[in-house]
Amino acid sequence: MFYPARGSPSVEAAAESHDERLGRELKHARPARWLLVGAPNVGKSALFNRLTNLYVTVSNYPGTSVELTSALRSDGDRPVEVVDTPGLYSLLAVTEDERVARRAVLDASDATIIHVVDASHLERALPLTLQLLALQRPLVLACNLMDEAEARGAAPDLAALEERLGIPVVGTVATTGRGVDDLARRAALAHTPVDGWGLPEPYAALARRVAHEGEGARALIEAELALAGDPEFEPQLAAECGAWPEIANERERQHGGPEGYAVGLATSRRRMALALLDGVIPSAGINARDQKRLDNLLLSPWTGIPLIALVLYLAFYQFVGRFGAGTAVDWIEGVLFGRWIEPASEAAVRSLVPWEAVQDLLVGPYGLLPLGVRYAVAIVLPIVGAFFLVFAALEDSGYLPRLALLLDRAFKAIGLSGRAVIPLVLGFGCNTMATLVTRTLETRRERVITTLLLALAIPCSAQLGVVLGILSIAPGAVMIWMAVMLAVFLGVGWFAARLLPGEPPVLHMELPRLRLPRPGNVLVKTGTRMRWYFAEIFPLFLLASVLLWFGDLTGLLQAATRLLEPAVEAISLPAAAAPAFLYGFFRRDFGAAGLYDLAGQGALGPAALTTAAVTITLFVPCVAQFLVMRKERGLSVAVTVLVVATTVAFAVGGAVGWTLRAVGGWQ
Repeated sequence: MFYPARGSPSVEAAAESHDERLGRELKHARPARWLLVGAPNVGKSALFNRLTNLYVTVSNYPGTSVELTSALRSDGDRPVEVVDTPGLYSLLAVTEDERVARRAVLDASDATIIHVVDASHLERALPLTLQLLALQRPLVLACNLMDEAEARGAAPDLAALEERLGIPVVGTVATTGRGVDDLARRAALAHTPVDGWGLPEPYAALARRVAHEGEGARALIEAELALAGDPEFEPQLAAECGAWPEIANERERQHGGPEGYAVGLATSRRRMALALLDGVIPSAGINARDQKRLDNLLLSPWTGIPLIALVLYLAFYQFVGRFGAGTAVDWIEGVLFGRWIEPASEAAVRSLVPWEAVQDLLVGPYGLLPLGVRYAVAIVLPIVGAFFLVFAALEDSGYLPRLALLLDRAFKAIGLSGRAVIPLVLGFGCNTMATLVTRTLETRRERVITTLLLALAIPCSAQLGVVLGILSIAPGAVMIWMAVMLAVFLGVGWFAARLLPGEPPVLHMELPRLRLPRPGNVLVKTGTRMRWYFAEIFPLFLLASVLLWFGDLTGLLQAATRLLEPAVEAISLPAAAAPAFLYGFFRRDFGAAGLYDLAGQGALGPAALTTAAVTITLFVPCVAQFLVMRKERGLSVAVTVLVVATTVAFAVGGAVGWTLRAVGGWQ
């Protein structure tokens, strides 16, 4: 076999003496550092939470751990810094999140690397393990999701794998804590593995010439990446290596160029991984066949698209739209606030506070309680909570990556890969949060297009619920609104893809195992996002309320409203709808809620309702989303999106209203 023999007395004695010596020095050493590395959807974040008792969002889609997350763990008398990295399939990085993770790995010369893998799919993960072994760093292999591997009859022989690799191999179930203490103990005693895991030949010979043999394991890995055409390392090492032209010519003769070198090296490592796993993992059972059948159903356009429609109808329309935006909002707003909280609060403020301006700030038309708190808690919170619950269940089931793969071909027409479905779907919860998630997309072109579509044609959950509530008054209006939104989404995306330069993106995404959502995971993730809502979004409602109160007090609000009235009247809406559009810039759902009030007063007929719903959905993003766009994409892109959204909103809204009156006979 190609792997080094294990179990010799000299190796075991050396390892034992090293462990004993390390154990004696733990109390006096500086804080240790553990780096969690692995592909998306293998439970790194859940394991991070168990190791540190700190929760970060656990998701079945790439993008949750976009930035490095760290926390201290108390390991006896010695603190340990645990770092959670973005998803990484290989050191030959493709996406920005992979490049961030790779930089963390290459720079962590003093850290113990914990490679977290799915115990059911070791053949996919082990090539990266071999790359990490070649770095000659302390390394532990955490085979997570052992319960699922056991349920499938595919649990690996961990002792045999540890013997072959020469590093600690620990089975874990991060969601329950099984094996986590053992993992921490083995990580604390981990040491640099023995030699024997360098690059396979003939690829190593070229890498040694680039790296100037003797400069260390990291230099060889960087040389490998340069020879494989990595855009970060190839230009750098080509400039530093005087023999690069000769080496590049040899690479062309032997391997057909950088792509051939990369493919050949990856194939060689995969063969090594399969040989290592010979006899370590049992044959797949019937559950694997069931998984394949389910995947075929979900990924085929003939069955997958009807299933998407069913999910959208049941989860988003019935649960989020009708229950969250209907039943829950009606009770919280009508009973809890309308009957109990607001009357008592207004009476108390009017009797205790002598200044009229302060009274208006607290309980006036634009006051903190009736506008900020009522909108945030009574109208938006039930809808957002229902959406987060549904989204967490879809995440935990493993369905979202399959949705991305199914839509990949269609998304290519608008310059996106199926990977963009993650922030786009997330935008139905909160566009501000979804704009942050666009940083996980591979190219700047894809990030800009997705940001534009989020700002223009994706209503957040709060706005969506209110819009659906408005349109329920007019039969057929919901279908018209949906058709218009889809047409704008595809049309603007198509034009943007042709105006912005760049190559079509390629989808790289691993499919996690399908499973029934675990109630504990779903509730924890929903609770975490609800805390985020109260910490990040709720203050914006209060700020918007204060700004509107100040504008009303100074007359600025009335002046801005008068400026909007001609544009609103130009699309055949009453001037009374102008404030709703102004509110929409402070919070998109503010504007929708303002139209909801007008609809309840009977001020809008079916054609005006549909026109208003289309226009307010396409209208400018809220101030929070605008600020995030400025931070993520730059001021010029943010202002361009603002101008495009305003222009498209009134143009399309006016066209819809005119068509309904002229052709449909609506008033």
